Amino acid sequence: MEKTKHSFAYWQWRTIFGTMIGYAVFYFVRKNLSFAIPGLTAEYGISKAALGAILAIVSIVYGVSKLINGFLADRTNGRWHMVAGLSVCTIVNVLFGFGAMICAYFVGSDYGPVFTNALIVLFGILLVVNNIFQGCGFPPCNRLMTHWVPPHELSTKMSIWNTSHSIGAFVAAVLCGFIMGHFGTDQTGNAVLRERIVENTQSVTASMDPVAAQNYVDGMLQHYGAWQWAFWIPAAIAALGVIFIIIVLRDTPKSVGLPELPGTVKTGKSKEESKAHRKFILEHVIKSKLVWILALADFFVYVVRMAVLDWGPTFLQENRGLTPTAAASVVAIFEVFGIIGMLSAGVITDKLFKGRGQRTSVFCMLGVVLFIAAFCFFPVETDPLLLCGFLICAGFFLYGPQALIGVIASNQVTRRGASSAVGIIGFVSYIAPIVSGYVFGILADTPSVGWDGVFKIMIVVAIAGALTMASLWNVKADAYETEAAVADTDKLDDDSLDN
Repeated sequence: MEKTKHSFAYWQWRTIFGTMIGYAVFYFVRKNLSFAIPGLTAEYGISKAALGAILAIVSIVYGVSKLINGFLADRTNGRWHMVAGLSVCTIVNVLFGFGAMICAYFVGSDYGPVFTNALIVLFGILLVVNNIFQGCGFPPCNRLMTHWVPPHELSTKMSIWNTSHSIGAFVAAVLCGFIMGHFGTDQTGNAVLRERIVENTQSVTASMDPVAAQNYVDGMLQHYGAWQWAFWIPAAIAALGVIFIIIVLRDTPKSVGLPELPGTVKTGKSKEESKAHRKFILEHVIKSKLVWILALADFFVYVVRMAVLDWGPTFLQENRGLTPTAAASVVAIFEVFGIIGMLSAGVITDKLFKGRGQRTSVFCMLGVVLFIAAFCFFPVETDPLLLCGFLICAGFFLYGPQALIGVIASNQVTRRGASSAVGIIGFVSYIAPIVSGYVFGILADTPSVGWDGVFKIMIVVAIAGALTMASLWNVKADAYETEAAVADTDKLDDDSLDN
């Protein structure tokens, strides 16, 4: 018995850290485009507007993919589900790097409007494909976690797991930043390329003094073509990640000869079992009022989070007078405090609220309201360090609900529908960038609203998130006690229909 317990603990932590690393690698081949954009703009004249429109579309594609893969994950092997998704993303990123060469071959030119339009179309197609298979990242991880971690430990350990988001984004940023500053070929003596880059970067350099503008152009010429390596090197790491997932992960305790966790429903592939599973998903996930309330709450959380990540650097420079480096540092620290907040929220949920993550989330969202309000209403002349401290503290509270909402859903619909529920919630949350990105961008440019108005709207959104979570205050920690009764009822219903 002791040996089995020790073996289960080993495989549990192996699964936790294995899925953390595996999911973090997905970010390497998802967030790298942001760092390649300056090089693509300078070398080929691709506008940020064109890339922004594509990114807005693919955010919806990613949300739909998470929804579909959530349903698939409940019926597939988690390890191979991740492997399939990351493998395709790896291939797509290799093609990204060769994109200019592919377009040049087909259009017969390596520059000009026809070439640029072809490159935009190719990148748009590749981005859609990439985001379709990026949806194979989180849902199978969620399935694996619910099969290896019991409900009373899930909040703490899922909070640990959720740091993979920030770790992946942070490492990808450091890696791609290094690539863009150290790779590529030196073309400073190429007069033709210099003329192209000067023309393509006029909108960027117009506000710079002549010396800074010259240095910017020289920097692009010194690392000409570095953007390709920003795709190829992460793709190589992702290929190693595929091998890592295959070696490290296993789908369920049963697959390594260990007993399943209590309450785990053993599903097979018979017609009757498939019918029962579909009925369970329909009745207890798709029609679940609780799942849709959690999805709405996650939407509110993501509106605030994505607004800070998308517009934080711009706002801090335009409205609070910070330098670009200082503004980027504030957003980076926002992520670090978010990690601390996630871990704290998980422990508090399990230890203080006995697994009721909705109660922790209410207090977290109230913390977000408090610190965003302080950031918004303190005078502009306030010490920038204090103002940034308010924003960073908001990050500490904001990431707790982000981590816990999936845990709450998983515990309420049980392992039978955990990934399906998280898929629905993920789909709704990725509608948020339409508000946080597109709508807030328009409002920020509207003189009568401006940045102050945007942050006031964020306060209202955070209050709505707190009230939404408060509506679930008395919901019990999990539904595993009733799962067997549900399964028995479903069986009786099916038998009566057959008779």
